[in-house]
Amino acid sequence: MSEEGKEPSEAKGQGILGKQFQRMRRRLTVTGASSNIDGVVGKGQEVPEPKKSKKKKHQAAVRCAVTEYSGVSKKGHAPYNPRKKNQDALIMADDPGTNSLILAVLDGHGEHGDYVSAWFRDQLITEMFNHPAWVNNLKEAVADAIGKVERDLLRNFRIDTEFSGTTLSMAIVRGNELTGVNIGDSRVIMGKQEGGGSMTPVEITFDHKPDSPKEKERILACGGRVFAVEYDDGIDGPPRVWLGHMDVPGLAMARSLGDVVAHSAGVISEPEFTEYKLNPETDKFLVIATDGLWEFVSNQETIEIVEGQIGPAQAVDTLVTEAGTRWMKEEQVIDDTTVIVANLFGWRSGA
Repeated sequence: MSEEGKEPSEAKGQGILGKQFQRMRRRLTVTGASSNIDGVVGKGQEVPEPKKSKKKKHQAAVRCAVTEYSGVSKKGHAPYNPRKKNQDALIMADDPGTNSLILAVLDGHGEHGDYVSAWFRDQLITEMFNHPAWVNNLKEAVADAIGKVERDLLRNFRIDTEFSGTTLSMAIVRGNELTGVNIGDSRVIMGKQEGGGSMTPVEITFDHKPDSPKEKERILACGGRVFAVEYDDGIDGPPRVWLGHMDVPGLAMARSLGDVVAHSAGVISEPEFTEYKLNPETDKFLVIATDGLWEFVSNQETIEIVEGQIGPAQAVDTLVTEAGTRWMKEEQVIDDTTVIVANLFGWRSGA
């Protein structure tokens, strides 16, 4: 075992693109499991091809606070990795029977992360809508549906989830009620404007970082460890979750779906719910995004960008482009980035 806080041998960049690989390692969700980069399937392995996400824009078809929304999922860029796949996914679905709109993003990680995120994208909504509590107990229905879809995934021998998983961040708008659902480090925020003042961000969900006191306490109690990797150039990566006796998996979040090895070290898949009564006088729009956006674009910058665009479709394009520009400037790579913007109560920017 490597000394705590030092770089595990598996995380070192070796071969042709060593330094560039090591630089990217700081941003990877999983490190230490193997020399593979997120989104690359090992030679000789075959898994079912997930459906591809495409950009969509919609007028809300249900009677709820959201009047217009758009989302896009864009594959990142890694010059040393021509086989890279988009491991992100998005969900945009509505249920006229309950006047519910569901907007969600998933950020897969690990060798089979794209298949894990696609699995939830393709099955979760059906399980939620078919749950007997969907009408009267939304949180119970969502939690049970997530659990069932994950159990089915873990029984699927064609998708290896030992070191692969996904986040899930979801905004469910039912009438004027907003429910945030979060597992991992994707995020839901809202643009809020009181009086004639400036727009301010409100976090609807909260990232599950391994060094958060509540999360870390649970991980340590389960025998796991939490520490950041110290790289050769002295720059630390994010805090990660490790087994107590081995430097794997190095997961950079405290909650996730899948990730069998990390879950043995205290990572959990329990969703965290937040509830919010939307106010037509102050609440203007929602942004749901993976950390391809949040890594280099702050909450405040995000709402300022949205405020300056004409409509959600333009807003998501601008956010994804800005995130990509910042990734290239900082890291010379671009993470997969998925963004949904939803306008509330007919709000339109003044741009």
